[in-house]
Amino acid sequence: MTEPGFIRLNVRALFGRSYPRVIGGTRELSWIFFETVLPILSIAAYVFIYKAFLPPNPDQTMLDKVNSLVGYVVIGGTMTAFWLNVLWSMASQLYWEKEVGNLQLYMMAPMSRMALLGGMAVGGMFMTSTRAVTTLVVGVFIFGVVITIGNPLLILAVFFVTLIALYGMGMMFASLYLLYGREAWNLSALMEEPIFLLSGFYFPVKALGQTVAIGASVIPATLGLDALRQLMFPVSGFGTQFYFFSPELELAVLCVLAAVFLVLAKLSLGYLETLAKREGKLTTRHQ
Repeated sequence: MTEPGFIRLNVRALFGRSYPRVIGGTRELSWIFFETVLPILSIAAYVFIYKAFLPPNPDQTMLDKVNSLVGYVVIGGTMTAFWLNVLWSMASQLYWEKEVGNLQLYMMAPMSRMALLGGMAVGGMFMTSTRAVTTLVVGVFIFGVVITIGNPLLILAVFFVTLIALYGMGMMFASLYLLYGREAWNLSALMEEPIFLLSGFYFPVKALGQTVAIGASVIPATLGLDALRQLMFPVSGFGTQFYFFSPELELAVLCVLAAVFLVLAKLSLGYLETLAKREGKLTTRHQ
């Protein structure tokens, strides 16, 4: 399992599975429009709601508070693209591959299934970055969001560790969706909006209360968003009122979550392979 040939095989499998998502995203140009322009409308709705609270002659304190909330929305909208990609292009992926007949080929191929899902994750990150970057640029130039880059290395560390933890969760869900039934689509739809609420995509998560926020921290996007907001908006109209833990502590917790989800993904994939070899099926339910 540690021979150079096996490692090279899995690296090639990773690149091979990421290639369709990297290149395929540009094959259908209409997707670029739907993935970048239309999602901005939902973000704009929250921006206009927050700006509607401004009185006719607002003082500087009120302006700072509203501008902070607008910045929170833009950053949350940027991360929304990655969460949706985790749900619809990662968690449900093995189920869809089974439906079109590719999953049997993946299971028979002499490669690690982690390399397969890793390729999906890498391709998904690249493909989704288009929408995320567009959302951020639009937020900065159209909505007048002022971002302060005080510690770029820490910002990059939080961002990439959050993505690793999110896609690790997606890898774990990919196996669980396949194991426990045919309702992958419904499960993804069920999880979409509650995570928007619990992770605080459009408002500071601490507004839900300390207990709820701590419980929601099991979702990597919760801590990732809070840390990014603290690092990119160090001067907030609310001070530290809505900030959760320190960015350094949140980064440490995200590293733990990333490791835990990757291990759980490995274990669930291992169980999936064992089930396929022992019982000749890829689900715990009768087909």
